[in-house]
Formats: sequence, C-alpha cells, structure tokens
Amino acid sequence: MRIGMALRATALALAAVTGLGLAATAPAGAAGDVDRYLDLPLVNRDAASSPGGVNPELPYDVNELRGLLDEARAQGVAPTRYAALLYQYWLVDATNKAGIDLRSWDPRAGVEANRTNLIRSYRYYEDLQLNHRELQWAGMGGQVGADFGGGLVDFELMGNIYGLPGLSESARGVIAAVEQAAGPQAVAQLPHGLMALAEAGSQISPEDLRYIIGMILVMQKNIFSDLMPMHDAYVTEGLPALQEFQAAGLFGDDIMEAWRGVASGDYGRIASGNGALLRREQEWVIRDQWDSVRGYKGSIGEAITYVSGAAGSPSVAGVAPPREFNPVRMQVTMANGQPALVTVPLPEWNWSEFDSRWDYITTELLPKYKFQVENNWPALEAVMRTPYEMQMESHRPLFNIPQLLDSAARQIQVTPIDTMAVR
Repeated sequence: MRIGMALRATALALAAVTGLGLAATAPAGAAGDVDRYLDLPLVNRDAASSPGGVNPELPYDVNELRGLLDEARAQGVAPTRYAALLYQYWLVDATNKAGIDLRSWDPRAGVEANRTNLIRSYRYYEDLQLNHRELQWAGMGGQVGADFGGGLVDFELMGNIYGLPGLSESARGVIAAVEQAAGPQAVAQLPHGLMALAEAGSQISPEDLRYIIGMILVMQKNIFSDLMPMHDAYVTEGLPALQEFQAAGLFGDDIMEAWRGVASGDYGRIASGNGALLRREQEWVIRDQWDSVRGYKGSIGEAITYVSGAAGSPSVAGVAPPREFNPVRMQVTMANGQPALVTVPLPEWNWSEFDSRWDYITTELLPKYKFQVENNWPALEAVMRTPYEMQMESHRPLFNIPQLLDSAARQIQVTPIDTMAVR
C-alpha cells in the first residue's frame, strides 16, 4: 500500500509540474467528457454568490469528479485549465468527510439552517488536528469556531425573538460615566464602535442582523472552502497534491512554502507555515468581507462588529479576551490641570479591522495555541474530544453584553500620571 501511495504521489507531482499524462485510477466518463469542464471560472469561490460548489456546471459525485480529473491528467491538459475541476474534487471530498452536503450549503439561510454545518465543519477541523499534530491551523480554527458559532446562535436568537435590548442605553451609560470622570475631552477619544453603538443600537432591526449573520456565515464557508481542500489533499496524498494546486494557480509560492513548513517536522517551520495559512484566511479570504460588514448602513455595521469583539471570550487557553487586549486608554488634563490616564475596560479597536485583528492574533492566539500543542497536548486533546455541540453551547456570550457594558461603566479608572508606578 505504501508503494502504491508513493507511485501515486510521484505521478501527481509529474502531472502538476509537467502536465504529463497519468492513467485514470477511478471511473471516468466517455473519452472527451472532460472537455466541457476545462477553463471554467471559479464563479462561486466566494459563497456570497450562491449555494453549492465553485461552478454550477461541475458535478458533485466524488467518483465522477476523480474520473474527470484523471482523464484531464491522462490527456496532458495543463493544470491551469482544469483548476475548477481540481478545486471542486477536493472540496467535495472534504465536505463529504465532514458530513456536509455541499450542493445545498447555503450560508444565507441563517444560523439555525446552518447549525449542523457549523458543528460538522469545526468537528472536522479538530479531528484533523487530533490526527495530525502539525495541522495547527485546523486546531485553532476548531477552537475559535466554538466562540464564533455560539456568538452567531445568540445573534440570531436576539434578532428573531428579543431584538437587541439595552445596547444603546448601556453604551450611553459608559459614555456618560467617562464624561463624568474625565470630561468631554475623554469622550472625544472613545472608540468609534462604542459611539456607533450608542447612536445606532436602538435602530438595529432583525433584517440588519440577518444580513450581517448571512455575511459572517458566508465568511465561514469561504474559509472552509479555501483551506479544507488543501488540508484534505495534504493528509490524503501529501505535498505532491498541493503542488498540483499551485500548478493550477489556486495559490502561489507563499502557500506552497507554508505547506512545506507544515510537513517539515521542525517546530519552528510548522508554526510559521500554519501562521501563513492563518494570514491567508484573515487577509486574502475574508478581509474585504469584514470591511463590507463594518461599513453596512454606516453606524449599524460599525456598532455590531465592535460589540461582537467586545463580547468575545476565546476558548484557547491563556488567550486574553479582545476587550482586555489594547483596552481604551486616554490621556487627559483634569480640571485642576493635572494630566491623567483614563482606562475603560473595553477594546479600543474593532475586530473587523484587519490590522488590529492580526495584531491580536499574532500576539495572543498564535503563540499561545502553539504553546498548548507543544507543551500541554493532553489538556488540549481533552477539550477537542468534547462533543462539538457542547463546545459551541458553552460559548454563548452575547446575552451578557448589556451587563458587560454596565460593568465597564463602573470600572472606569482615572490615574494621575505623576503617581503612576514606573513600568
């Protein structure tokens, strides 16, 4: 069996690099069937377009796709011409293994309709990590998915049943407390997201929440669709399968080098490779969509993206909540002329802004998850072996937002600068 896998990997590498033929190893259609699937654009690579796979012309049967793919290889077709076919094959294979029906996967249908897809996708991520210690991106994705999924469940429930009670009032309470403690100069320095929440919280409608939830679920599917075919190819056929991705133009030299690092067996290169995959996820896959959500209806999108970050409580051990990472700190001049530092236990940044989010990820999430994998694997494994439904249900933070804001208003600190301890 190992010899067979080695021969298969060698043939894949040759097909990827040179376009030379490869005899079909799975059932294919009649000769020439593959022609209709060549040069297809990836019109649905962004799941905001429609449900399903990467192009509506492509089939969903994994054996049919494999046969067509092998036919293209056997004919010496350049990988760039069968890129959509290659992508669809590995995406179908990954969703099948996760227990997700790709054809009907529609993120716009809302959280309840996608609840099973959320659970199964993140369960698949964690299983990859459990079975392959080097796949740290997958493990991080599974851990963070519990926070993400629980928050979405709350958002939908709040929108459909309760609305968003008390958000504007609580945000205004924070602003009033800041003004009382340090004056209008401090209020002028508060985060845009907090000010937007005070302004727009009472205006947020169920329709607004459904739109934003749909966009966030689109991002979740886009991340799965981009990264999971690579992971599936890696664990199934190794680096040669990923070289075919590169030859097809599905990613560039940077991602191929990242995967070589992941496969290297060297702790430093493994961490660096997984970090590059995470950067691709956050910047290439979803950056523009987060920007779009934040810009939705002006202060409404700003308010929702800010409060979702402020409420988050990460499940990765040792990682500080976003509200404790770069909290609001403002230098002001008090009425007596003395300079002071005002601290509010809320984030001064918005999770939807890439640079701030990446700073948090590289400072908190990446190094602390790496530490867990390398130094505390039994505890991490125990968490990941918990049924995913339980993991997600234990992270339902959003109903506590008014209480969190009210608590922040009570915990504002004003510290005269000349009495501060030298750090």
